[in-house]
Amino acid sequence: MTFKFPLATFTWDAEEYAAIQSVIDSNMFSMGPRVAQFEREFAAFAGCRFSLMVNSGSSANLAMIAALFYTKEESRRLRPGDEVIVPAVSWSTTYYPLHQYGLKVKFVDIDLQTLNMDVEQVRRAVGPRTRAILAVNLLGNPCDFRALQAICEEHKLLLLEDNCESMGATLDGRQCGTFGLMGTYSTFFSHHISTMEGGLICTDDEELHHILLCLRAHGWTRNLPQQNLVTGTKSDDPFEEAFKFVLPGYNLRPLEMEGALGSAQVKKLPDLIAERRRNGALWTARMADHPDLMIQREQGESSWFGFSIVIRPGSAVTRPQLLARLRELGFECRPIVTGNFAKNPVVQYFDHEVVGSLENANHIDKHGLFVGNHHYPIPEAVEAIAALRF
Repeated sequence: MTFKFPLATFTWDAEEYAAIQSVIDSNMFSMGPRVAQFEREFAAFAGCRFSLMVNSGSSANLAMIAALFYTKEESRRLRPGDEVIVPAVSWSTTYYPLHQYGLKVKFVDIDLQTLNMDVEQVRRAVGPRTRAILAVNLLGNPCDFRALQAICEEHKLLLLEDNCESMGATLDGRQCGTFGLMGTYSTFFSHHISTMEGGLICTDDEELHHILLCLRAHGWTRNLPQQNLVTGTKSDDPFEEAFKFVLPGYNLRPLEMEGALGSAQVKKLPDLIAERRRNGALWTARMADHPDLMIQREQGESSWFGFSIVIRPGSAVTRPQLLARLRELGFECRPIVTGNFAKNPVVQYFDHEVVGSLENANHIDKHGLFVGNHHYPIPEAVEAIAALRF
């Protein structure tokens, strides 16, 4: 089905197709120098020491959690049974690595205005087994990192970020994805930049970067520097290091084509974000006083992944009514990420706890949706929704 106002559109032009062709011409398709170049370029954009590319944002979350099981620093090492506080609204693969590594998932409610984790609920959720907060910047909007960092400092917790929906978002001039010990990003088609499939992990920590290099490719030493913080000093003989396995890793490697696309896209990223923010400014101005519909309150500078629409508590409007009107206008619509993820049957397999009633997560689960934002002006779409009356 073709929509007049789709959720996502291509950000590619001739430069991206030339990047693909350059890889074809090189006859080298598996991970190599183009991936490494994109990693350096993205680290420079994010303002971090290290950036590591993997084959998806989901894999980035998996590798980030896995790395904390192999760090030599006891103060930040995770173990099965440790608790991690998460918002009840996020994508499924925010949570799955926690379960897969035997961690207890502690769900807290979201703030109905920002759609990010409710800081007061986070404070109440901290217990003797709590070891980390996994903050999720939802739909481009930064979390309240001042408050979250204060909680982490008070209770000696790790702060991690799932920034897969919020590339380019900033708070106090700092890129989201860099507030925690590690942060993850996605470069899937519908996200701020696209490498078809792909993801990244950013960190300032050299040991974690070395662990990630190892975990990304089979758990072998081949991709580690000569002097490294996983094995110490590697053999001078490449043959000796060719198949030396030191960590129980994965194959999460991206393709050279994806690295080449990333280099082409990251050059455009500031302009892509600027255009999304211009649309966001129009959206907030036109929707601020809508009698039935609430929008996400920006915190810091959102990169406006999409535009959430939540029916105001007390309004007589139903989501089926809202969906029907939006579809008539030509909008492609989706739930706000997964809605309240804690309601899903898959959670029966988790070691988990729900803190409080998740009232706001339940509200957006039943009364919320989102529509697309883009890297070009969309005044017609904004005006069409602003004019809706029921």
